[in-house]
Amino acid sequence: MAASAIDYSGPGVFTRLDTDQLPLTKGLPTTPVGICKIAQGLVIQPHDAASLPVPQERLAEKNLRSTSDIIRSLTSLDPAPLDVPRPAHLRVVGTCRHFALLSCALLRLQGIPARARCGFATYFVPGKSVDHWITEYWRIDEQRWVRIDTEILGSQNLVTAPEDLATGEFLTGGEAWSLYRQGSADPDSFGVTGVAHAWGVAEIRGNAIRDLAALQKIEMLPWDEWGRMEASYQGATGPDYDSLMDVIATTCAADNPEAMAQLYESEDLEVPTHMIY
Repeated sequence: MAASAIDYSGPGVFTRLDTDQLPLTKGLPTTPVGICKIAQGLVIQPHDAASLPVPQERLAEKNLRSTSDIIRSLTSLDPAPLDVPRPAHLRVVGTCRHFALLSCALLRLQGIPARARCGFATYFVPGKSVDHWITEYWRIDEQRWVRIDTEILGSQNLVTAPEDLATGEFLTGGEAWSLYRQGSADPDSFGVTGVAHAWGVAEIRGNAIRDLAALQKIEMLPWDEWGRMEASYQGATGPDYDSLMDVIATTCAADNPEAMAQLYESEDLEVPTHMIY
């Protein structure tokens, strides 16, 4: 795939910064890893925030969808430029999706093709594949997408190289679906840490659809549902929906932009406008 087939170097609806926010980015590094390292220092997970002097109402920051809103919330706590280190309690409370989204936005701001990916990390819980988001950027000299986990940058406790994840360490929703359909993975090993009911094949379906949307530069929240996703979580979809997941998996794996766009533009898969704007 040519990296320019979809303009991943330009902002999408959720990765656009407001004009008045651009001066905050003047001191950003120019390397992909350096940029993602800055993004890492802007977000704190809700479970980490719970032990800090963070007011309960700030936990709602995890629902912020756009980069501009995230930065607006961030600078209301500390107006410093983004490259200035912030103490943990002055970071935005967010999920892995926020780490990935901010990385994607700041990479695109530097003209580096980037995209968020929704799927599962195999390195957080032994034997489990945990709901997770990471970022990919296009490395032009090697003509490949590099998968980087901003949230764990600088730590080799989980993987050897979080700045360049090895094959199988992170699975997109479509990749996880393919393994399940091939009989190579137990669907009940895929899910959300700490949520007993959020495991199983429906979690894979949901992340396959969210990943397809992210490849259209529409990076939804991890708990957003549309189309037949709610019915899937309730076990109320049938073989036709699973066949649609097969198509998502093969289309995203092929990384053909025209095919992905055509597939996305269907009632089951396209994010409703009211959820975006």
